[in-house]
Amino acid sequence: MVVSDLIFLMLQSGLGSLASYLAAHVLLCLVPAFFIAGAMTALIPKEAIIRFLGRDASPWVSYPMAALGGFVLAVCSCTILPLFAGIFRQGAGLGPAITFLFVGPAINILAVSYTGVAIGLDIALARILLSAVFGIGIGLIMAYVYRHDTRGNQQAMTEGPFSAKATVRKASVVLLLLLLAGLIVGTLSVPVLRDPYLQITVPLGEAGTWQAALDRLVPYDASLGQEGVSLQGVLLIGLLVVIGVSAWFGLNAIDEGFNRWSWTALAMIALTLLTSALKTTIVPEGIAIGFTGRFFGELVVVCATGLVAAKWMESEEVTEWLWESWRFVKQIFPLLVVGVFLAGMVRVIIPASWIETLAGRNTLLANFVGVVFGVVMYFPTLVEVPIANMFLGMGMHRGPLLAYLMADPELSIQSILITAKVIGQKKTWMYVGLVSIFSTLAGLLYGAWVDGASLWRMAGFMTSIVAIFVGLIVILWRFERRKKESALEPSR
Repeated sequence: MVVSDLIFLMLQSGLGSLASYLAAHVLLCLVPAFFIAGAMTALIPKEAIIRFLGRDASPWVSYPMAALGGFVLAVCSCTILPLFAGIFRQGAGLGPAITFLFVGPAINILAVSYTGVAIGLDIALARILLSAVFGIGIGLIMAYVYRHDTRGNQQAMTEGPFSAKATVRKASVVLLLLLLAGLIVGTLSVPVLRDPYLQITVPLGEAGTWQAALDRLVPYDASLGQEGVSLQGVLLIGLLVVIGVSAWFGLNAIDEGFNRWSWTALAMIALTLLTSALKTTIVPEGIAIGFTGRFFGELVVVCATGLVAAKWMESEEVTEWLWESWRFVKQIFPLLVVGVFLAGMVRVIIPASWIETLAGRNTLLANFVGVVFGVVMYFPTLVEVPIANMFLGMGMHRGPLLAYLMADPELSIQSILITAKVIGQKKTWMYVGLVSIFSTLAGLLYGAWVDGASLWRMAGFMTSIVAIFVGLIVILWRFERRKKESALEPSR
């Protein structure tokens, strides 16, 4: 193949992937998710979460709260590290801090919602459940093995975040529920939301010709996850450009107050959501526009959200919410666009046979390969989702795919180096080993379920996992005890 032809195919594939991820159903996922992440960061005090992670907190409270903290604080793989360092040095137990470090990037609202829409609700739920359960397991093991090393470092906190009392206002709760409702309405695939209840036809005789030109430019290939570019998609991309420009001038300095750019950005965001919820079809007469249940649901949510923000919330709360949401967009969305485009290009040059050979079945080796992919091919939170979708389209089994999604946010080189500075190299390598093992086991377990394993077999598998790790803890405990006794012998 000529180099110029290969470059053209790579660009086509990259544009096709980007178009599919900027389609209506993804926008209806990402836009509410960014607003939810911003609201959680701005309106839910961090003290309300991290004060439950101190050394005096009950394990029945500290570990579930550590697992929940990543979801509530909407932390990504980059943000989790300074937060982890902060709560550990402020007095959090090693176990809850490690649980927070592992679970946070995997189950934050952006990653979970995007995973569910792009890859499937089943793998999103598996990611939440197994990350939380195994994250708590890793934290408990680390806390037990190093209980003597950390006990002296954990001092009672009389001031700071572990003693602070914080509450969440009712208006903030209502706003979060409305935003969550918008996410559900935009992503839930049920007939009552998908079906159009009103339809109009826009007479545009050239619509078919324009669509054919778009199909030639960016081909449609469902087997590769490419949905092509529709006329509606072109309109949505144009709206995104308008949102980007207006938000840059209107939300970058939103703390100084609203201006006309701010109102333009918010209006364009609402218009984009409603446009995404429409169902468009090319017909001989032009374009048929269907007003679906999703459209009317989003309309209700948008109006209710605006009413709550205007009537029940303080202006400082609204501006901080919008600024945090825009910060998440600036931090993640450009990486997402680049990652999706590169994933589409890489798909052309990586033979699918490689992926099928290495990770096409749910085996121990295949799941470990998925973990290795997570280390070598590290991408920021959300960007790993289109990469995972690329692997899935190339033949990767869903078990190793989950192993990759669990390991990718945790085991990057920079994450390992920073973690080592916080808790030391010895504990860090133990953590890396446990993450690798648990991620591999998570992929095996989920892959067995995908392959139709019986509940008894699954229960037996889980029992075996528990027995293995109980044995590992006992061995490590005896080794540590013998080491301590050997160190005391010369002084006797």
